[in-house]
Amino acid sequence: MVSNVSDAGAFLDPDASRDYLRSWRDDAERKAERAGSMAAQIEQLRTSATDDDNLAEVTVDSAGVLVDLVLTERIHRHEPQVVAQAVMSALQKARIRTAERARDIAVEAMGPDSMSAQVFGDRIQQLLESPDTAEQRSGRVPNQSQGWNPHG
Repeated sequence: MVSNVSDAGAFLDPDASRDYLRSWRDDAERKAERAGSMAAQIEQLRTSATDDDNLAEVTVDSAGVLVDLVLTERIHRHEPQVVAQAVMSALQKARIRTAERARDIAVEAMGPDSMSAQVFGDRIQQLLESPDTAEQRSGRVPNQSQGWNPHG
């Protein structure tokens, strides 16, 4: 924690000034170390989720990008649009879990009272939980009335 040098006379004292600056530098180094640790943990973050009907399990990375998809044998008993919806449902759940875990990592690294952790958590939540993802903007995501369209 940074020393409090509120008395101007104490601040002009060379020893007090050195102590203050050393304390400030050490605090900055600790924060940078925690931020680096947080970044490394988030970089490695992978989250999985399954749809409610257990047709699909997806895994996403820290950016919410699909990195694995497992379809169960049960998909053969459903229409393609149902399977596509199951994949998208599982994908949304995985993204929500990823946002929650990233927020937890930020709070663990920077502390529960950290404005940086709060801002980071809010931003990642907006990015990962937004229904207006890049896939939807490109037209490659099925909606309720149509199936998966791989040709956009």
